[in-house]
Amino acid sequence: MKKVYVYVFLTGILFGSMEVALKIGGATFNPIQLTFIRFLIGGLFLFPFAISDLKKKQIKLTKGDWGYLFTLGFICICFSMVLFQIGLMGINASLAALIFSINPVFTMIFAHYIVHEKFTKKKAVALSISIVGLIIVMDPQKLISGDNNILFLLMTLLAAVSFGLYTALGKKRIEKIGGVTQNSFSFLMGSAVLFLVLIFTGSPILTGVNLQSAPLLFYLGVCVTGIGYYFYLKTVEIAGPSMASVAFFIKPMVAPVIALVILGESITVNIGVGLIFILLGSFVNLTDGDKLVRMFRLEKLFYK
Repeated sequence: MKKVYVYVFLTGILFGSMEVALKIGGATFNPIQLTFIRFLIGGLFLFPFAISDLKKKQIKLTKGDWGYLFTLGFICICFSMVLFQIGLMGINASLAALIFSINPVFTMIFAHYIVHEKFTKKKAVALSISIVGLIIVMDPQKLISGDNNILFLLMTLLAAVSFGLYTALGKKRIEKIGGVTQNSFSFLMGSAVLFLVLIFTGSPILTGVNLQSAPLLFYLGVCVTGIGYYFYLKTVEIAGPSMASVAFFIKPMVAPVIALVILGESITVNIGVGLIFILLGSFVNLTDGDKLVRMFRLEKLFYK
């Protein structure tokens, strides 16, 4: 079990550093190009483990499985991650990290309809608390005034929502295909689509890839996208998705500190207060939140 705690902690640290690394990489690469490169590297890193899992389980993928994997890759890579990279270019890395950290909340909403997971009272409370934190983090005054970063905020939020859809949809066949195989193949297929987009739009594909950018691309592709997802999926296999989701509890605590140290981003009052609500929502979702619900009598807001 100690191994699981190590996996969760490392996943949280790696995922928590993602926005800062992507922010730095965005100065050299365009959003589609950087997303293509990092998920191509991440998919290739996971590929040997995926092939090994398929052989061990003696699984042969059907046409339906390949279509399913393509759908996952399109939603995650071509839609969610491209939107996230674009959104990140217009807002602070710490703000983007906090917004994206509530994606497990959207996952449980989609999972209710896709894989028929029960939407419990505890989940309803966790959702409400997280949404309050999200509103505080996004700063209602800026939204009302039409601040010029509103589009980037909304794109980041849409990225979190669509990633929740990707995660929920991924539960349909993960037991058959396996998490590592599912992610590796969907990453590679999504990257293939972006490769075609880059070609047809005449955008740079490998421009900017050199000795100077190699360490950053290695960190994003191998460490964050490859090793980070490997640890995350291993935790799912060993201890279940609830334990793995603790990584998204660690992420919002780590990201603002890293952004402060490396990028010099200040931790505003909105981020600090919003973080408390987001962590509280995650706590309710990941633990036995019924006592907390009764403590604050929040159940009366949802159920009579």
